[in-house]
Amino acid sequence: MLRRVAAQRDGVVTLGQARAAGLTVHEVQRLCRAGRWRVVARGGYLVDADLHDGIPRRARIRAVVASFGPSAAAVLGTAAELHGIAGCRRTDEIHLSVPGRVARPLRVAHPEVIVHQLVVAPGELVRVAGITATGPLRTVADVILREARYPAVCVIDSALNRGLVTDEELLTVPRLIRGRRGAVAARAHLAEADGRAQSPLETRARLRCVDGRVAPDALQLEVRDQDGYLLGIGDLGWRVSRLIAEADGRGPHSTPAAVFADRRRQNRLLNAGWRILRFTWQDTLDPDYIPWTVRQAMAVARSRRS
Repeated sequence: MLRRVAAQRDGVVTLGQARAAGLTVHEVQRLCRAGRWRVVARGGYLVDADLHDGIPRRARIRAVVASFGPSAAAVLGTAAELHGIAGCRRTDEIHLSVPGRVARPLRVAHPEVIVHQLVVAPGELVRVAGITATGPLRTVADVILREARYPAVCVIDSALNRGLVTDEELLTVPRLIRGRRGAVAARAHLAEADGRAQSPLETRARLRCVDGRVAPDALQLEVRDQDGYLLGIGDLGWRVSRLIAEADGRGPHSTPAAVFADRRRQNRLLNAGWRILRFTWQDTLDPDYIPWTVRQAMAVARSRRS
């Protein structure tokens, strides 16, 4: 019975659930000493810990949030992580909010646990796999107040692309953040959002182009031949220059099947007269490289037309 409960909770059970299943505190402690269970947070245990390589991330989040009582909720980057919103820098930190007086964010119990005092209305809370967290819209609003421009726009783009928030809902964010620290910058971040970006890498590449004054005129540009056959889709596109830029992430483009598909698509596009640039995450760390490369490719295209 207890294993069934654990299976629905990322392998985590509470001391109360263990006792309800007939185990005593001493038996729980003995299981922990034997390595079969592992303490994750106060009153939270990973069942069959010897079968896991460390503590699964969501199991840790679940146990930590539960350890602060039923009023606790995952917030900020932790809530974004639970929703699958990309763009925040990955850390071991777990951000949660609990009602009550907290003068400033506190690290408690474990150094990676940070407790905030956020005023969150009940309607702004949801359950993600049984874990209480701020909803997608409130999560985006909170995150972009604290993040710099690039990660903030990445977060907004990701939430839009995944359908977790809509353009109409984003129009309400300025009201949600009015008067809060970082609101002026956050409103500017909202103006740069584009849900067609399919990854933070695409967002970062686009922003580098915008900053370099070579902004693409199309995202997810469909290139077709005269018969309407789809030759390929470019992450960033400049139609006049017949130029496409691809954001080559480590995951989607690293499998053998993806490599072969990319090569065939690239050959079709090249034969149709399109040039293709490829950018990686490392390329986005240099503010000049991407816009300079695009500018050079556009110059080549102009010389060919003249």
